[in-house]
Amino acid sequence: MSLMFRRVLLGAGTAVLIAVGAMAWQPGGGFKQANAATNYRQLQKFSRVMGIVQQTYVKKETDKQLINGALTGMLSGLDPHSTYMDKAEFKKMNVETSGEFGGLGIEISATQGGIRIISPIEDTPAYRAGIKAGDLIVKIGDKLARDISIGEAVNLMRGKPGSSITLTIFRKGESALREVKIVRAIIKVKSVKGDLLAPGYAYLRITQFQERTGGLLKKQITDLKKRAGGTLNGAVLDLRNNPGGLLTQAVQVSDIFLNKGNIVSMKSRTGKSMSFNAKPGDMLNGLPLVVLINHGSASASEIVAGALKDDHRAILMGTRSFGKGSVQSVIPLHDGTAIKLTTALYYTPSGRSIQAIGIEPDIKVEEPFIKPTDKKKKPELPSVFESNLPGHLANGNHGKKLRKKKLPADDHASDAMKKRLPLDMQLEQALDLLKGLHVFKSL
Repeated sequence: MSLMFRRVLLGAGTAVLIAVGAMAWQPGGGFKQANAATNYRQLQKFSRVMGIVQQTYVKKETDKQLINGALTGMLSGLDPHSTYMDKAEFKKMNVETSGEFGGLGIEISATQGGIRIISPIEDTPAYRAGIKAGDLIVKIGDKLARDISIGEAVNLMRGKPGSSITLTIFRKGESALREVKIVRAIIKVKSVKGDLLAPGYAYLRITQFQERTGGLLKKQITDLKKRAGGTLNGAVLDLRNNPGGLLTQAVQVSDIFLNKGNIVSMKSRTGKSMSFNAKPGDMLNGLPLVVLINHGSASASEIVAGALKDDHRAILMGTRSFGKGSVQSVIPLHDGTAIKLTTALYYTPSGRSIQAIGIEPDIKVEEPFIKPTDKKKKPELPSVFESNLPGHLANGNHGKKLRKKKLPADDHASDAMKKRLPLDMQLEQALDLLKGLHVFKSL
């Protein structure tokens, strides 16, 4: 997902910055004249090629088709994230950031030899079909991915809910290509999820940064605090396989856990910069926080992870993040089309750009999931305690039972979480770390 401001605000704001930069830079008149002449010759070249195509190409093409194709080529040639959007694509993009759209549920980018999957979105057809972050799409149906643009790829993968498409993918570590048949569906992405990992320990999951993510996360924390009897001991923020989303929401999410300091800054080619700082008010009041990331954590996810890491507010666990440190501005055009243009790089509070580098976790855990235990395996011997030994001594409480702290009836993990924890090694280790940090803080 592109890293964006509120779409209209960022588009207008970026245009202003570029205009100001252009006005501030006034080179000599001779240079300007030479530059204008060069531009004119290039436009003449473009016009001549367009005329040749119209006169001699095997099929008749309209001016609109040729110009749209030229714009697509111009922008896609800049970087994997800049693109031209026709009316339909622009409309679909607006729907996507509101949290409901049709398709497969994957975030993609252009790469040599095909199309790279940044991340499958949780609870979507692609996710359920076993598509993984880092997979390389070689073919979409019978079309070679290397021969088509990102826009064309998106259009091929979208379609009527219930219809299917076969993706041919290459996965690192496998010697053969695999074909994955995926049934399209209306995708309703639940941006924020939550549960209790254990009494007093919250699990917060952000699948994508959408228009209401910050507010939904605040509500989830409040609800989990109530479930825990009003007190939490720590939390895990899960950003794995989160492809990003809206910049404003990344800032809001970071601010939920920070009391002060910089969250992120952006710098454009013109030298203009924009910075966002945290406001007082950490909803967890400094409680231990572990952030889970992996190679599918990109863009807005990396802004949050970078801010919390540089501020020493959280411990990052998992594997290196994707490394998308660029900002895209969506600029609407007069005819209902738009361009998505990379206009800046963003920097974490320590001044680091993570573009093409990513963020390294503080604690590296390579395998996010482990296989469940074999049910046919011989049962293990039961644990033996002192109380199981014949003739054991009584304790010194003179028969009085120690009074246990009464917990709220709902202060426990859900059945789904209980089943998941033994299979998710990263999450299990994050919980163990939180418990250790809580004990250490209590000393």
